[in-house]
Amino acid sequence: MFRISNKYLDRFTSKTFASVAAGVVVAGAGASAALVHSTSSHAARTSAVQVSQGDSGLMGPGTEGHTAKLPRQLPSEKADKKAALPTGVSTGTSFWDAQTASGKPMSYHTIASPYWPLGTKVKITVGKKSAVGVVEDFGPAEWAVAQHSPPAIIDLSEEMMQYFTGTRSNSIPIKFQVLEMGNGPVYRHSGTGYDMATGVSEK
Repeated sequence: MFRISNKYLDRFTSKTFASVAAGVVVAGAGASAALVHSTSSHAARTSAVQVSQGDSGLMGPGTEGHTAKLPRQLPSEKADKKAALPTGVSTGTSFWDAQTASGKPMSYHTIASPYWPLGTKVKITVGKKSAVGVVEDFGPAEWAVAQHSPPAIIDLSEEMMQYFTGTRSNSIPIKFQVLEMGNGPVYRHSGTGYDMATGVSEK
């Protein structure tokens, strides 16, 4: 702390003191303005950092401190690709068996196949007629499948054959379309017509 003697104070006029005071005020105002500008710049930088970190959205007039979060990117949904079920043309023969492999009684809707699992649902079409059968038995035998062209991979119940042809015992070309694969056992996994029964064939 230093002291100023009275003889030096006498040399300063009131105008000089007024000028000095005004300078102090101006300097103080400049410091305040610089502080406000610095605070505003810091706030702007902070806001920019928030946006760059994932915040966005326009703020309406008078709205402060509210930012909209960018929606998280959802993982792309994988489309379920169901395997195409077999369809094609084969020879259909007829049979009747009091005891089926599934244990269920023989009926109009009973069909047999050596390659499809028990419980498989198949649509059979002959001309303009069609019927849906369920694999409840195994057959025909390999020799019976191979003696027909196209291979006879389906046995129809005698009642279904009568519906299609008017006679219970017959062999005819048919169009087949597997509607639903069953969960039961399969009689054979190879043989004549196996690829046709398990693959996708052109109609």
